[in-house]
Amino acid sequence: MRNIISLGLVLLFLSACTWVELTPEAESVRIVEAVHVANCKLAGTTTVTVKADVASFKRDAEKIKSELETLARNEAIRLKGDTLVAATDIQDGEQTFKVYKCNP
Repeated sequence: MRNIISLGLVLLFLSACTWVELTPEAESVRIVEAVHVANCKLAGTTTVTVKADVASFKRDAEKIKSELETLARNEAIRLKGDTLVAATDIQDGEQTFKVYKCNP
């Protein structure tokens, strides 16, 4: 019984950890609502994914959201964009973003 409780605590701790790092180049990428990109050029679309659960324990929704946004910001740099708009809601640890180039 003690091992099961210990395992549960370890898994709970791991589910709270953030495994995604924001690259220095992506620090300036903004996430905005669609109304703020009217004068921007679409650079592409990216779909990012993280684990929604660890060993059948659901991860914190805010952690998942934060990690998805970090991954999308990193991808925006690859697509030569500087602004993101969420194109879908989060579904099972996955979300699609539209990437825009707003600043010359």
